[in-house]
Amino acid sequence: MTALAQIEDLKTRMGASIIGQRDVVERLVIGLLANGNLLIEGLPGLAKTRAVKAMAENMDAAFSRIQFTPDLLPSDVTGTEVYHQTPEGASFKFDPGPIFANIVLADEINRAPAKVQAALLEAMEERQVTVAGTTHKMPPLFIVMATQNPIEQEGTYPLPEAQMDRFLMHVRVDYPPIEDEVKVIRLVRAEEAAKQEADAGQTPDTEGKVPDIPQDAVFQARREIADIHVSEAMERYMADLVYGTRMPAALSEDLGRWIEVGGSPRASLAFDKCGRAHAWLAGRDYVDPEDVRAVAHDVLRHRLTLSYEAQGEGVSPDDVIDVLLSKVALP
Repeated sequence: MTALAQIEDLKTRMGASIIGQRDVVERLVIGLLANGNLLIEGLPGLAKTRAVKAMAENMDAAFSRIQFTPDLLPSDVTGTEVYHQTPEGASFKFDPGPIFANIVLADEINRAPAKVQAALLEAMEERQVTVAGTTHKMPPLFIVMATQNPIEQEGTYPLPEAQMDRFLMHVRVDYPPIEDEVKVIRLVRAEEAAKQEADAGQTPDTEGKVPDIPQDAVFQARREIADIHVSEAMERYMADLVYGTRMPAALSEDLGRWIEVGGSPRASLAFDKCGRAHAWLAGRDYVDPEDVRAVAHDVLRHRLTLSYEAQGEGVSPDDVIDVLLSKVALP
């Protein structure tokens, strides 16, 4: 089976568990293929945590969930040196924390204080953590998927712009259509019935269980994505979109009033990575404008700092990106 077929199989399995969130599933897969960390934001109960767990459950990968709270310590995330007494003598040994996994769910990341954020930032950016002067590398397959609640701000610590910029994409989760919500009710009811049977000792036959998606499929997909062709015109289009956020007044009077700080070069790199992954999932060996436009909101919405005037007018980052896409010429 080809890498593309295996990744499509992963999307199908996740879609069966996350009904009505097809775009969210695709963004999670793009983040996995592009080897970047994701920030997932949505109201309570919209299956943010379930989506990440569904990916991990269908892959041959170690999964770890960290519930962030205001009293969390950096060592609770990274691990710490522990004193061990043995017959041969005493020594300190490193006990790894929950960050040492392939897929890490950082639940309600904005509830963690600054020191914990700094420890997580090193793992996200450098793919390593430093404890007691010793550096410990993360596994080859490593991705942090962080969630946050946009409406509950009591007891939270807003993420600094420097950390927000290190997320490859900022994924928004919306309510599912009413038809899909009916399917969600049926799905959860069936899962509860299956759990009750298992608790009663009537465990269903698992011999025919479909094997998990191997990590090699992801690595093979990344190698193929690296060969996706990006023309000079497409490279210029990506750069023009990001540059438009830095010099917005040159594109539109409204954009000039709304955008206070634009995207960094990381935004251009994110366009390149996500655009190639999107094209690969579509079965193409080249990037076209639709690939870039498809990921534009997820790449830019957390990298724009809006002015007080925009906030007063009720203008959202997505509204600004819509205008930006309409003003920047297609290649």
